[in-house]
Amino acid sequence: MSVTTPAGFTAAGVAAGLKTSGGKDVALVVNAGPTYDSATVFTANRCKANPVLWSQEVVKDGTVRAVVLNSGGANCYTGPEGFQTTHAVAEQVAGHLGIGAVDVVVCSTGLIGLANDRQALLDGVDAAYAGLSAAGGQDAAEAIMTTDSVSKQVVVEGTGWRIGGMAKGAGMLAPQLATMLVVLTTDAVVPAADLDTALRAATRVSFDRLDSDGCMSTNDTVTVMASGASGITPSLPDFTEALAQACTDLAMQLLQDAEGADHEIAITVVNAATEDEAVEVGRSIARSNLFKAAVFGKDPNWGRVLASIGTTDARFDPADLDVAMNGVWVCRQSTPHADPAEVDLGPREVSVTVDLKAGPERATVWTNDLTHAYVHENSAYSS
Repeated sequence: MSVTTPAGFTAAGVAAGLKTSGGKDVALVVNAGPTYDSATVFTANRCKANPVLWSQEVVKDGTVRAVVLNSGGANCYTGPEGFQTTHAVAEQVAGHLGIGAVDVVVCSTGLIGLANDRQALLDGVDAAYAGLSAAGGQDAAEAIMTTDSVSKQVVVEGTGWRIGGMAKGAGMLAPQLATMLVVLTTDAVVPAADLDTALRAATRVSFDRLDSDGCMSTNDTVTVMASGASGITPSLPDFTEALAQACTDLAMQLLQDAEGADHEIAITVVNAATEDEAVEVGRSIARSNLFKAAVFGKDPNWGRVLASIGTTDARFDPADLDVAMNGVWVCRQSTPHADPAEVDLGPREVSVTVDLKAGPERATVWTNDLTHAYVHENSAYSS
Protein backbone atom coordinates (compact mmCIF):
# COMPACT_ATOMS: atom_id res chain seq x y z
CA MET A 1 0.00 0.00 0.00
CA SER A 2 2.15 2.89 -1.23
CA VAL A 3 3.09 5.25 -4.04
CA THR A 4 4.37 2.25 -5.98
CA THR A 5 1.06 0.35 -5.90
CA PRO A 6 -0.09 1.99 -9.17
CA ALA A 7 1.72 0.53 -12.18
CA GLY A 8 4.61 2.50 -13.64
CA PHE A 9 6.22 3.77 -10.43
CA THR A 10 9.33 2.91 -8.47
CA ALA A 11 10.58 4.45 -5.24
CA ALA A 12 13.33 4.30 -2.65
CA GLY A 13 14.21 5.74 0.73
CA VAL A 14 17.74 5.85 2.13
CA ALA A 15 19.82 7.29 4.95
CA ALA A 16 22.18 10.02 3.75
CA GLY A 17 23.28 11.41 7.12
CA LEU A 18 21.07 14.50 7.12
CA LYS A 19 19.14 13.43 10.22
CA THR A 20 20.95 13.43 13.54
CA SER A 21 19.03 10.24 14.33
CA GLY A 22 20.70 8.42 11.44
CA GLY A 23 17.35 7.42 10.01
CA LYS A 24 16.25 7.43 6.38
CA ASP A 25 16.21 10.97 5.03
CA VAL A 26 16.23 10.94 1.21
CA ALA A 27 13.33 9.61 -0.86
CA LEU A 28 12.90 9.28 -4.61
CA VAL A 29 9.71 8.49 -6.55
CA VAL A 30 10.02 7.94 -10.31
CA ASN A 31 7.35 7.73 -13.00
CA ALA A 32 8.36 5.26 -15.71
CA GLY A 33 5.45 6.23 -17.94
CA PRO A 34 4.29 5.83 -20.63
CA THR A 35 2.78 9.23 -19.74
CA TYR A 36 4.21 11.86 -17.43
CA ASP A 37 1.28 14.16 -16.71
CA SER A 38 1.34 15.92 -13.37
CA ALA A 39 -0.17 18.64 -11.21
CA THR A 40 1.05 20.29 -8.01
CA VAL A 41 -0.17 22.72 -5.39
CA PHE A 42 2.06 24.57 -2.97
CA THR A 43 1.86 26.41 0.32
CA ALA A 44 0.04 29.74 0.23
CA ASN A 45 2.72 31.15 2.53
CA ARG A 46 4.49 34.07 0.83
CA CYS A 47 7.71 32.99 2.53
CA LYS A 48 8.62 29.91 0.50
CA ALA A 49 11.54 27.51 0.76
CA ASN A 50 14.08 27.00 -2.03
CA PRO A 51 12.60 23.66 -3.17
CA VAL A 52 9.18 25.31 -3.57
CA LEU A 53 10.66 28.17 -5.59
CA TRP A 54 12.37 25.62 -7.84
CA SER A 55 9.40 23.29 -8.17
CA GLN A 56 6.94 26.07 -8.97
CA GLU A 57 8.82 26.52 -12.23
CA VAL A 58 9.16 22.79 -12.87
CA VAL A 59 5.42 22.08 -12.79
CA LYS A 60 4.31 24.84 -15.15
CA ASP A 61 4.32 22.57 -18.23
CA GLY A 62 2.36 19.78 -16.54
CA THR A 63 5.19 17.25 -16.91
CA VAL A 64 6.99 15.69 -13.93
CA ARG A 65 9.13 12.57 -14.24
CA ALA A 66 10.36 12.28 -10.64
CA VAL A 67 10.00 13.72 -7.14
CA VAL A 68 13.00 13.77 -4.81
CA LEU A 69 12.46 14.59 -1.16
CA ASN A 70 14.61 14.98 1.92
CA SER A 71 13.98 15.31 5.62
CA GLY A 72 16.50 16.65 8.12
CA GLY A 73 16.47 20.24 6.84
CA ALA A 74 13.91 22.49 5.14
CA ASN A 75 16.45 24.36 2.95
CA CYS A 76 14.45 27.52 3.64
CA TYR A 77 16.14 30.90 4.09
CA THR A 78 19.55 29.41 3.38
CA GLY A 79 20.53 32.00 0.75
CA PRO A 80 21.70 31.47 -2.85
CA GLU A 81 23.68 28.41 -1.76
CA GLY A 82 20.47 26.76 -0.68
CA PHE A 83 18.82 27.29 -4.04
CA GLN A 84 21.94 25.99 -5.79
CA THR A 85 21.70 22.86 -3.63
CA THR A 86 18.11 22.33 -4.76
CA HIS A 87 19.17 22.76 -8.38
CA ALA A 88 22.10 20.37 -7.93
CA VAL A 89 19.81 17.71 -6.45
CA ALA A 90 17.43 17.99 -9.41
CA GLU A 91 20.36 17.74 -11.82
CA GLN A 92 21.67 14.65 -10.02
CA VAL A 93 18.30 12.90 -10.31
CA ALA A 94 17.97 13.97 -13.93
CA GLY A 95 21.43 12.66 -14.80
CA HIS A 96 20.60 9.21 -13.48
CA LEU A 97 17.27 9.08 -15.33
CA GLY A 98 18.48 10.65 -18.56
CA ILE A 99 15.94 13.46 -18.38
CA GLY A 100 16.00 17.21 -17.87
CA ALA A 101 16.22 18.72 -14.39
CA VAL A 102 13.17 20.79 -15.34
CA ASP A 103 11.10 17.61 -14.94
CA VAL A 104 12.19 16.94 -11.34
CA VAL A 105 10.20 18.26 -8.37
CA VAL A 106 12.30 18.79 -5.24
CA CYS A 107 10.87 18.80 -1.70
CA SER A 108 12.56 19.35 1.65
CA THR A 109 11.34 19.29 5.25
CA GLY A 110 12.88 20.00 8.63
CA LEU A 111 14.15 23.06 10.43
CA ILE A 112 14.00 26.45 8.69
CA GLY A 113 17.41 28.09 8.32
CA LEU A 114 19.29 24.79 8.30
CA ALA A 115 21.51 24.33 5.26
CA ASN A 116 21.53 20.75 4.02
CA ASP A 117 24.93 19.23 3.30
CA ARG A 118 24.98 19.24 -0.50
CA GLN A 119 27.35 16.34 -0.95
CA ALA A 120 25.42 14.22 1.52
CA LEU A 121 22.25 14.96 -0.43
CA LEU A 122 23.85 14.10 -3.76
CA ASP A 123 25.24 10.87 -2.33
CA GLY A 124 21.75 10.16 -1.00
CA VAL A 125 20.30 10.65 -4.47
CA ASP A 126 22.84 8.19 -5.86
CA ALA A 127 21.90 5.61 -3.24
CA ALA A 128 18.17 6.18 -3.76
CA TYR A 129 18.50 5.74 -7.51
CA ALA A 130 20.43 2.52 -7.01
CA GLY A 131 17.69 1.28 -4.67
CA LEU A 132 14.67 2.12 -6.83
CA SER A 133 12.11 -0.68 -6.93
CA ALA A 134 8.39 -1.35 -7.08
CA ALA A 135 8.66 -2.36 -3.42
CA GLY A 136 10.33 0.87 -2.30
CA GLY A 137 7.24 2.82 -1.29
CA GLN A 138 7.48 2.03 2.42
CA ASP A 139 11.11 3.15 2.61
CA ALA A 140 10.24 6.36 0.77
CA ALA A 141 7.40 7.11 3.17
CA GLU A 142 9.71 6.60 6.14
CA ALA A 143 12.45 8.80 4.66
CA ILE A 144 10.24 11.92 4.65
CA MET A 145 9.27 11.67 8.34
CA THR A 146 10.43 14.33 10.81
CA THR A 147 8.39 14.57 14.02
CA ASP A 148 5.97 12.01 12.57
CA SER A 149 5.56 8.96 14.79
CA VAL A 150 4.35 6.79 11.89
CA SER A 151 4.52 6.88 8.11
CA LYS A 152 1.34 7.86 6.22
CA GLN A 153 0.30 5.97 3.09
CA VAL A 154 -2.89 5.27 1.15
CA VAL A 155 -4.21 3.33 -1.84
CA VAL A 156 -7.58 3.89 -3.53
CA GLU A 157 -8.82 1.38 -6.09
CA GLY A 158 -10.57 2.53 -9.26
CA THR A 159 -12.01 0.33 -12.00
CA GLY A 160 -8.83 -1.08 -13.46
CA TRP A 161 -6.70 1.81 -12.17
CA ARG A 162 -5.34 2.89 -8.81
CA ILE A 163 -4.16 5.89 -6.80
CA GLY A 164 -1.32 5.61 -4.29
CA GLY A 165 0.04 8.21 -1.92
CA MET A 166 2.36 9.08 0.93
CA ALA A 167 2.48 12.09 3.23
CA LYS A 168 4.45 13.53 6.09
CA GLY A 169 3.37 16.05 8.67
CA ALA A 170 2.66 16.30 12.38
CA GLY A 171 2.75 20.04 12.98
CA MET A 172 2.33 23.30 11.06
CA LEU A 173 -0.84 21.91 9.52
CA ALA A 174 -2.72 24.96 8.25
CA PRO A 175 -1.65 25.26 4.67
CA GLN A 176 -4.52 26.31 2.43
CA LEU A 177 -3.90 24.21 -0.71
CA ALA A 178 -1.46 21.66 0.61
CA THR A 179 -0.20 20.20 3.83
CA MET A 180 3.44 19.47 4.46
CA LEU A 181 4.76 17.00 1.84
CA VAL A 182 2.47 14.70 -0.16
CA VAL A 183 3.21 12.59 -3.24
CA LEU A 184 0.29 10.98 -5.08
CA THR A 185 0.59 8.54 -7.99
CA THR A 186 -1.90 7.01 -10.40
CA ASP A 187 -1.69 4.60 -13.31
CA ALA A 188 -4.83 6.09 -14.86
CA VAL A 189 -4.60 8.08 -18.07
CA VAL A 190 -5.33 11.64 -16.95
CA PRO A 191 -4.15 14.73 -18.88
CA ALA A 192 -2.30 17.36 -16.87
CA ALA A 193 -5.13 19.89 -17.10
CA ASP A 194 -7.59 17.37 -15.67
CA LEU A 195 -5.10 16.39 -12.97
CA ASP A 196 -4.87 20.03 -11.95
CA THR A 197 -8.65 20.37 -11.79
CA ALA A 198 -9.00 17.17 -9.78
CA LEU A 199 -6.14 17.96 -7.41
CA ARG A 200 -7.45 21.42 -6.56
CA ALA A 201 -10.94 20.03 -5.99
CA ALA A 202 -9.55 17.23 -3.80
CA THR A 203 -7.27 19.41 -1.68
CA ARG A 204 -10.04 21.97 -1.18
CA VAL A 205 -12.11 19.47 0.81
CA SER A 206 -9.24 17.63 2.52
CA PHE A 207 -5.86 19.23 3.24
CA ASP A 208 -7.32 22.73 3.05
CA ARG A 209 -9.78 21.83 5.81
CA LEU A 210 -7.07 20.51 8.15
CA ASP A 211 -6.08 23.19 10.64
CA SER A 212 -4.07 21.55 13.40
CA ASP A 213 -2.32 24.57 14.87
CA GLY A 214 -2.92 27.58 12.62
CA CYS A 215 0.73 27.60 11.53
CA MET A 216 1.36 27.55 7.78
CA SER A 217 4.57 25.93 6.59
CA THR A 218 7.07 27.36 4.09
CA ASN A 219 7.58 24.03 2.31
CA ASP A 220 4.13 22.49 1.76
CA THR A 221 3.85 20.63 -1.55
CA VAL A 222 1.30 18.17 -2.93
CA THR A 223 2.23 16.54 -6.25
CA VAL A 224 0.25 14.00 -8.27
CA MET A 225 1.83 12.08 -11.16
CA ALA A 226 -0.04 9.96 -13.74
CA SER A 227 1.83 7.15 -15.52
CA GLY A 228 -1.03 6.04 -17.77
CA ALA A 229 0.28 2.49 -17.35
CA SER A 230 -3.20 1.02 -16.86
CA GLY A 231 -4.30 2.32 -20.26
CA ILE A 232 -7.63 3.33 -18.72
CA THR A 233 -9.06 6.86 -18.81
CA PRO A 234 -11.58 7.35 -15.98
CA SER A 235 -14.18 10.09 -16.12
CA LEU A 236 -13.03 13.30 -14.47
CA PRO A 237 -15.75 13.09 -11.77
CA ASP A 238 -14.79 9.51 -10.92
CA PHE A 239 -11.09 10.33 -10.76
CA THR A 240 -11.70 13.47 -8.70
CA GLU A 241 -13.81 11.53 -6.21
CA ALA A 242 -11.10 8.89 -5.82
CA LEU A 243 -8.37 11.51 -5.46
CA ALA A 244 -10.41 13.35 -2.83
CA GLN A 245 -10.81 10.05 -0.97
CA ALA A 246 -7.04 9.51 -1.01
CA CYS A 247 -6.31 13.09 0.11
CA THR A 248 -8.88 12.93 2.91
CA ASP A 249 -7.48 9.63 4.15
CA LEU A 250 -3.97 11.10 4.28
CA ALA A 251 -5.24 14.30 5.93
CA MET A 252 -6.87 12.24 8.68
CA GLN A 253 -3.64 10.30 9.18
CA LEU A 254 -1.82 13.62 9.56
CA LEU A 255 -4.40 14.80 12.09
CA GLN A 256 -4.18 11.59 14.11
CA ASP A 257 -0.40 12.05 14.35
CA ALA A 258 -0.56 15.75 15.26
CA GLU A 259 2.18 16.61 17.73
CA GLY A 260 1.14 15.79 21.27
CA ALA A 261 -2.60 15.72 20.55
CA ASP A 262 -5.05 13.88 22.80
CA HIS A 263 -8.16 14.59 20.71
CA GLU A 264 -9.02 14.83 17.03
CA ILE A 265 -11.82 17.36 16.59
CA ALA A 266 -14.25 17.58 13.66
CA ILE A 267 -15.99 20.97 13.52
CA THR A 268 -19.02 20.88 11.24
CA VAL A 269 -20.79 24.12 10.43
CA VAL A 270 -24.29 23.67 9.02
CA ASN A 271 -26.90 25.97 7.50
CA ALA A 272 -24.35 28.59 6.46
CA ALA A 273 -25.08 31.16 3.74
CA THR A 274 -22.12 29.90 1.68
CA GLU A 275 -19.60 27.08 1.88
CA ASP A 276 -16.80 29.63 2.28
CA GLU A 277 -18.56 31.13 5.29
CA ALA A 278 -18.97 27.67 6.81
CA VAL A 279 -15.23 27.08 6.37
CA GLU A 280 -14.43 30.51 7.83
CA VAL A 281 -16.45 29.77 10.97
CA GLY A 282 -15.00 26.27 11.33
CA ARG A 283 -11.46 27.56 10.89
CA SER A 284 -11.99 30.32 13.45
CA ILE A 285 -13.05 27.76 16.07
CA ALA A 286 -10.19 25.45 15.10
CA ARG A 287 -7.68 28.24 15.67
CA SER A 288 -8.98 29.20 19.13
CA ASN A 289 -6.37 28.18 21.68
CA LEU A 290 -8.98 28.71 24.40
CA PHE A 291 -11.33 26.21 22.75
CA LYS A 292 -8.53 23.71 22.05
CA ALA A 293 -7.24 23.94 25.62
CA ALA A 294 -10.79 23.41 26.93
CA VAL A 295 -11.11 20.19 24.92
CA PHE A 296 -7.77 19.02 26.28
CA GLY A 297 -9.16 19.63 29.75
CA LYS A 298 -12.37 17.76 28.81
CA ASP A 299 -14.39 20.93 29.38
CA PRO A 300 -17.33 21.34 26.92
CA ASN A 301 -17.03 25.12 27.04
CA TRP A 302 -19.43 26.15 24.26
CA GLY A 303 -18.96 29.82 25.13
CA ARG A 304 -15.54 29.67 23.53
CA VAL A 305 -17.18 28.35 20.36
CA LEU A 306 -19.61 31.29 20.22
CA ALA A 307 -16.79 33.75 20.89
CA SER A 308 -14.86 32.35 17.91
CA ILE A 309 -17.89 32.51 15.62
CA GLY A 310 -18.26 36.19 16.48
CA THR A 311 -14.84 37.05 15.08
CA THR A 312 -15.86 36.05 11.53
CA ASP A 313 -17.65 37.90 8.72
CA ALA A 314 -20.13 35.04 8.22
CA ARG A 315 -23.83 35.79 8.22
CA PHE A 316 -25.72 34.72 11.37
CA ASP A 317 -27.83 36.11 14.18
CA PRO A 318 -25.64 36.34 17.31
CA ALA A 319 -28.75 35.71 19.41
CA ASP A 320 -29.72 32.51 17.55
CA LEU A 321 -26.80 30.08 17.38
CA ASP A 322 -26.93 26.38 18.26
CA VAL A 323 -23.90 24.32 19.33
CA ALA A 324 -23.59 20.58 19.94
CA MET A 325 -20.57 18.72 21.30
CA ASN A 326 -20.40 14.96 20.75
CA GLY A 327 -24.08 14.99 19.86
CA VAL A 328 -25.26 16.92 22.93
CA TRP A 329 -26.86 20.29 22.16
CA VAL A 330 -25.31 22.33 24.94
CA CYS A 331 -26.43 25.62 23.40
CA ARG A 332 -29.72 26.58 21.72
CA GLN A 333 -30.56 30.08 20.52
CA SER A 334 -27.28 31.30 22.05
CA THR A 335 -28.34 30.26 25.56
CA PRO A 336 -27.57 27.22 27.75
CA HIS A 337 -29.50 24.09 26.82
CA ALA A 338 -28.43 20.55 27.81
CA ASP A 339 -26.26 20.03 30.88
CA PRO A 340 -22.59 20.15 29.73
CA ALA A 341 -21.95 17.26 32.12
CA GLU A 342 -23.73 15.06 29.57
CA VAL A 343 -20.88 15.59 27.10
CA ASP A 344 -18.27 12.84 27.29
CA LEU A 345 -14.92 14.20 26.09
CA GLY A 346 -13.03 11.11 27.17
CA PRO A 347 -12.88 9.50 23.70
CA ARG A 348 -10.17 10.67 21.33
CA GLU A 349 -12.66 11.67 18.63
CA VAL A 350 -14.65 14.86 19.30
CA SER A 351 -17.38 16.36 17.15
CA VAL A 352 -18.62 19.94 17.28
CA THR A 353 -21.67 21.03 15.31
CA VAL A 354 -22.56 24.68 14.80
CA ASP A 355 -25.91 25.71 13.30
CA LEU A 356 -25.75 29.22 11.81
CA LYS A 357 -29.36 29.17 10.52
CA ALA A 358 -28.35 31.39 7.61
CA GLY A 359 -28.54 29.19 4.50
CA PRO A 360 -28.17 25.71 2.98
CA GLU A 361 -24.38 25.18 3.00
CA ARG A 362 -22.10 23.18 5.28
CA ALA A 363 -18.43 22.31 5.73
CA THR A 364 -16.19 20.42 8.13
CA VAL A 365 -12.83 21.61 9.41
CA TRP A 366 -10.57 19.25 11.36
CA THR A 367 -8.26 20.19 14.22
CA ASN A 368 -6.86 18.80 17.48
CA ASP A 369 -6.57 19.90 21.08
CA LEU A 370 -3.75 21.96 22.58
CA THR A 371 -1.72 19.92 25.05
CA HIS A 372 1.34 20.18 27.27
CA ALA A 373 3.04 17.69 24.93
CA TYR A 374 2.53 20.01 21.93
CA VAL A 375 4.30 22.84 23.75
CA HIS A 376 7.12 20.53 24.80
CA GLU A 377 7.52 19.12 21.27
CA ASN A 378 7.81 22.57 19.71
CA SER A 379 10.17 23.98 22.29
CA ALA A 380 12.72 21.25 21.73
CA TYR A 381 12.44 20.28 18.05
CA SER A 382 15.25 18.33 16.45
CA SER A 383 15.45 16.62 13.09
